[in-house]
Amino acid sequence: MSKILVERSEHLALVTLNRPEVRNALDPESICLLADIFTELRDDDGIRVVIVTGTGSQAFCAGADLGRLIPLMSGAREPEDEWDRRFRDEPNLFNRSILRGYDIGKPVIAAINGAAIAGGMELVQGTDLRIASEAARFGVQEVKWAIFPAGGSTVRLPQQMTMPRAMELLLTGDLIDARTALEWGFLNRVVAADDVLDAAFELAGRIARNGPIAVRAIRRSARACVGFSENEALAMELEFAAPVFASEDAREGPRSFLEKRPAVFHGR
Repeated sequence: MSKILVERSEHLALVTLNRPEVRNALDPESICLLADIFTELRDDDGIRVVIVTGTGSQAFCAGADLGRLIPLMSGAREPEDEWDRRFRDEPNLFNRSILRGYDIGKPVIAAINGAAIAGGMELVQGTDLRIASEAARFGVQEVKWAIFPAGGSTVRLPQQMTMPRAMELLLTGDLIDARTALEWGFLNRVVAADDVLDAAFELAGRIARNGPIAVRAIRRSARACVGFSENEALAMELEFAAPVFASEDAREGPRSFLEKRPAVFHGR
């Protein structure tokens, strides 16, 4: 069975990290597959929302496979197969696999079924919305092994929680539980373990029923305007908004409201 599974249903896609025997750790093969899947979903206009989860109840993703990936990255292990060689020869693969500086252009929901540590935590940082099991734990533990959390943590964590809390995680390498991550603003909600996927699909469905052009533009604007002055950001916002108002969907939305019927959006 593949190390990364993909299921499509109407306008939703479920991506599952499928290495439960190693807590869904990322090896070169799974990184290549995940990067390719995210690219396919980016280019699939029929998919409006993506959900990412892990197999089992122990881990969403424990990060890099310390036996397979890190030795290859450090040069302690020579490439042994096509996946190793591809990982070595395509340096942007890892970034694509954890959504580091790689935007698939549509909302991504993390359904966090267990521990999200190191690279797994960094994959969560690349998502837009997060629903976690009560048993989930979070952290970037690279500093404990004298390595750097180079999957974006030093950039994204200070933006996604307060600076002091981000620094505590980054410099101690300690883990926090799901309730703490929720309190710190890193999660949308925490639910019982059996309810994680159902809650993620419910949220994804509510988003997918909205106008897809508007959803994408609002998401792009919210991401792009971070860090700019208010006046600069407001000017940028108008650039994202203008094409939405010119779309067919923008005419369908108000018309369906006036006609008291469900809207039918076509993404154009």
